[in-house]
Amino acid sequence: MIAKRQFHRFLCLGLFTSISFPAFSQLQQWDKGQTFVEAPDPVKTDGQSWNSVKPGLHASFVSIDKRYAKSEAPGIAIEKAVHLKGWKGERLSAQLLLWTADSIPGVKVQVTEPVGANGRKLGESAYARFERYIITDTYGPGCGWRKPGDFPASLSPDMLDDLTSYNLEKKKVRPVWITVDIPRTAAKGTYNAKVQVTAASGKKQELNLTLDVIDLTLPTPAEWIFHLDQWQHPATIARVNNVPVWSDAHFAAMEPQMKMLASLGQKVITATLNKDPWHVQTLDPYEDMIIWTKEKDGSWSYDYKIFDRWVTFMMGLGITKMINCYSIVPWNNEIHYKDATTGKFVDVVAKPGTPAFTEMWEPFLKDFVIHLRQKGWLEKTNIALDERNKDEMGLAFTLIEKASPALSVSYADNQKTYQRYPNSRDVSTAVQHPIDSKDLADRTARGLNTTFYVYCGNNFPNQFTFSDPAESAYMGWYAMAAGYNGVLRWAFNSWVENPLVDSRFRTWPAGDTYIVYPQARSSIRYERLLEGIQDYEKVRALKQLLEQKQDKAQLGKLNAAIAKLNNNKRHDGWNDDLNAAKKILNDISASVAK
Repeated sequence: MIAKRQFHRFLCLGLFTSISFPAFSQLQQWDKGQTFVEAPDPVKTDGQSWNSVKPGLHASFVSIDKRYAKSEAPGIAIEKAVHLKGWKGERLSAQLLLWTADSIPGVKVQVTEPVGANGRKLGESAYARFERYIITDTYGPGCGWRKPGDFPASLSPDMLDDLTSYNLEKKKVRPVWITVDIPRTAAKGTYNAKVQVTAASGKKQELNLTLDVIDLTLPTPAEWIFHLDQWQHPATIARVNNVPVWSDAHFAAMEPQMKMLASLGQKVITATLNKDPWHVQTLDPYEDMIIWTKEKDGSWSYDYKIFDRWVTFMMGLGITKMINCYSIVPWNNEIHYKDATTGKFVDVVAKPGTPAFTEMWEPFLKDFVIHLRQKGWLEKTNIALDERNKDEMGLAFTLIEKASPALSVSYADNQKTYQRYPNSRDVSTAVQHPIDSKDLADRTARGLNTTFYVYCGNNFPNQFTFSDPAESAYMGWYAMAAGYNGVLRWAFNSWVENPLVDSRFRTWPAGDTYIVYPQARSSIRYERLLEGIQDYEKVRALKQLLEQKQDKAQLGKLNAAIAKLNNNKRHDGWNDDLNAAKKILNDISASVAK
């Protein structure tokens, strides 16, 4: 078992005190609107960059592709205007940077209602959120045990807070994320809004935001075909909110978090079949969803109440395409059951190919199929495996085929398992080990789902808290360029001990375990991932329009821009190529929509 390691913790609510901190259990219950104290900047500076900064509050639009250090004066050319362009129903982003050599309390950033030249208004579609700095580290060797002191630490702006005002610190930078949700009912045309920066004292500053609405409509997330699979972790939400797991309060706490996932167009419900299938690779073990009981007469019974409630809950939020159930081959091959005689749980090592494996799993699989058929979920459900070796996977597939041939399988694959089992419904290959193009084309032609996955073993593209922001958007474009149906990422919300302050974890690069924050707080990584998925859907719709119009010139231009992004390794110019492709996408969209 992976031992839990205690990290230095930073006070989450109240005042920062010293190098010794209260237990995390005392720092829970983050309600919307509450704040917390960020960790001190571990990167020491001499403060010289602030010598030339004039008194007062400074504000400028900056690129959404860059993260700005908290303690260094930015030294940038001031930009007082930003120009955004998008489809109806699309979410767009901009970034504002604030900095001051003096402490300035009560700073507010508000965006006025966008108004067109004809007086048309877009309602409260634009808003601002303060970005919060999180402790991060570096990629280093990627996967593997790590101590915080072994890797350079820094602060990275990532979390988007819901505070209405913020006290700016002396000689510090504070980024602000601007979001524009274009209404689906918006009329095409150009709209203007003001980004207003105010403080308790001093003059109000106004910056200009211009929005061009293209006369094309993005489908709703439920209609997107991009196959997003971000694994959910219910137990960690119970811990952070200090509520009993699987209680009504737990489901109430999960709803806003999982609505965020549904808004990304998530297609898969992550469920468990038995004991924590990943053998405590996260801070919080996965809690049982199905209770196996060995009755006094030696027969088996299975309690599906929690599993059923979880699946029904997630489907009610619009996540309905697949139910991936982990795992018939847990990472330590250990499962457990409740002994009806003693009332206690018994742990069993059931390695594929052994009598125990067959004796434990065969009756369950047969019963599971009956239950799924009764619920109407059989065609959506996959028995899922995660990076197991080829022999174990082969033995597991053999048993599934024997005991429950009606069930399909899903697996994360880094050993070309898809070539031995070409009919698997859902396959994800490691991004740095792409599926062979012929196999991908064959699977696509047969309607089988194929994605790539990112994890601690690849440093590009990825979504660590130190990753370049545009990498999250790049993943949607890479999927499109390489021909994948979408992307898998192993954790949407496997929170570390103090996720609002320190994103580092004992075994993975910082931020690998989650991309959203407690109480449904968003992040730059979430917003940019959404951007890339929207682009994927826009390209799909635009290509159909161009093909209908037989506009080979525009189609060729778009395809050429996409082809440049078929690269899973960090390389010079990747971000420029991404931005060029995004511009071409919007320019062609505007010309087609005229």
